[in-house]
Amino acid sequence: QVQLVESGGGLVQAGDSLRLSCAGTGRTFRSRIVGWFRQAPGKERGFVAAARWGSGSTDYADSVKGRFTISRDNAKNTVYLQMNSLKPEDTAVYYCAAGVEYRGSTTWGYWGQGTQVTISS
Repeated sequence: QVQLVESGGGLVQAGDSLRLSCAGTGRTFRSRIVGWFRQAPGKERGFVAAARWGSGSTDYADSVKGRFTISRDNAKNTVYLQMNSLKPEDTAVYYCAAGVEYRGSTTWGYWGQGTQVTISS
């Protein structure tokens, strides 16, 4: 089993920065791919960023490239999402997820409870 707990959301102004944290527990957490997703009101949940715990390689949605950075702290079993130059359209509930990759496809089996990020213009 993997448990994920997000923190760090809040209300900030456009152009500001926030850092989200995802603390993971469970024996297999560090063998998985970990990602961030977000869901705005009235929209489907969408991919934001992901990091592979073993290799450290990362992926980003085009909409956040150059502004968001996903990173991890091995000692703390924590994955971060540093969000800079925030825009009102970044407003959403952000979810941390852990999954497994197999033959180029990822199955996201574990999800956190979500943390609200609100950007005012």
